[in-house]
Amino acid sequence: MFPDAFLERMQQMLGEEYADFLEALRQEPYQALRLNSLKITADRRCVRDSERVPWTRDGYYYGPQDHPGKHPYHEAGLYYIQEPSAMAPAELLEVRPGERILDLCAAPGGKSTQIGAALRGKGLLVCNEIHPSRCRSLSENIERLGVCNAVVTNESPQRLADFFPEYFDRILVDAPCSGEGMFRKNPAVCEEWSPKNVALCAGRQDEILDCAARMLRPGGRLVYSTCTFAPQENEGSVGRFVDRNREFSLIPAGSRLSGSDFCGGVPEWGNGLPELKYTLHLWPHRVRGEGHFAAVLQKAGSISQGHSGRAVNGEIRGISDKELTAFAEFCGDSLRLGSCPLREMGEALGMGEETVYIRFGDSLYLVPSVMPDLKGLKVLRQGLHLGELKKGRFEPAHALALAARPENVRHVWDLRSEDPVISAYLNGQTFAAEGEKGWYLICVDGYSLGWGKLTGNVMKNHYPKGLRVNY
Repeated sequence: MFPDAFLERMQQMLGEEYADFLEALRQEPYQALRLNSLKITADRRCVRDSERVPWTRDGYYYGPQDHPGKHPYHEAGLYYIQEPSAMAPAELLEVRPGERILDLCAAPGGKSTQIGAALRGKGLLVCNEIHPSRCRSLSENIERLGVCNAVVTNESPQRLADFFPEYFDRILVDAPCSGEGMFRKNPAVCEEWSPKNVALCAGRQDEILDCAARMLRPGGRLVYSTCTFAPQENEGSVGRFVDRNREFSLIPAGSRLSGSDFCGGVPEWGNGLPELKYTLHLWPHRVRGEGHFAAVLQKAGSISQGHSGRAVNGEIRGISDKELTAFAEFCGDSLRLGSCPLREMGEALGMGEETVYIRFGDSLYLVPSVMPDLKGLKVLRQGLHLGELKKGRFEPAHALALAARPENVRHVWDLRSEDPVISAYLNGQTFAAEGEKGWYLICVDGYSLGWGKLTGNVMKNHYPKGLRVNY
């Protein structure tokens, strides 16, 4: 099943533990989900009796009898289905609300949404993915989990490095790799493996890490991770990076994650740098998860009084209230935001008061006031998409529904998760309803799913066609 060259190398690396490692690869992989703390807490019934993933606060294992991807809670963004070991790198970032964070290789969005939850709507998250098709799935997951203060870009690391010199407080590089840690979960990866591909990945990682170094502010933190066992891509990549960038130093990673049988790095697997012992291995025969590697690096220095931390184009300028007339009317008719809805929108959505409105064509967005002007970059999502301005009227976006809190919406139609109407709604069907005409936030057990518009006795369906599912 596994390549001979891979097995020979792993036997040399693991010695007495090799038999346990090989046996672990023959077992079924563990499955887990991570609760979205922007919307839900662990006291809810979807994980009430589940066992927690020990290295993250919001991760929970589930069994083969469970199907969380086929439940309305998934469409409501209450959780993200994520491999257990993959939850560790974002924890090592130790994100603080209000910071500027970059997830440089972000698709499909598990780690980005984990970072977004830690930011609590404050600060700025830039999520980048170089492959266009993967970038679209990343953008959809950012929207589904209600992360309002995120930008999704489709750029090369080199382009971003030119645009964001010493800009970010923390950067995650979950690097493209040979994927050896996923052999058990995805056997197709074995067919693509070769020593040549390992070397190609290592070279690509060197380039990506050097770009990340240029974008990190003095005193900032860089977390590097892979899902491979290959020393050339793990201790090797980190050792080579420190050789090239002497302003960076390794800091202990294992002590920052508790309750786990993690292993430190092996300096001899890299360039012999003693500090490589501070890196971290998650071995499938030691933890309930797939293979992973992580390193935490600190950039020397601190922010000086004259450090601007500005993107090349500076910060974006918001539009005037005059351009928001149609949106203000929608707020008055459909939302509950008090006497100054345009000023209170950011606070209602958990973004705080420091927000501005921007417009691209007919699309209206709410963004953090520190949002950089991204002119010249390929951008799929810039902050929270509020909706479309159409000839004097406003039509709300699906992203606004998923970010909205029911208490801030004037008309709410709440359905139980067992109600067959939920399945019909998610499949794009209308349903019978009575009440005041206008926009309704359709919810499942009190959690927002999307928009409906009541006309007569029919709730017209505004769930996006591209997202519709049939349970």
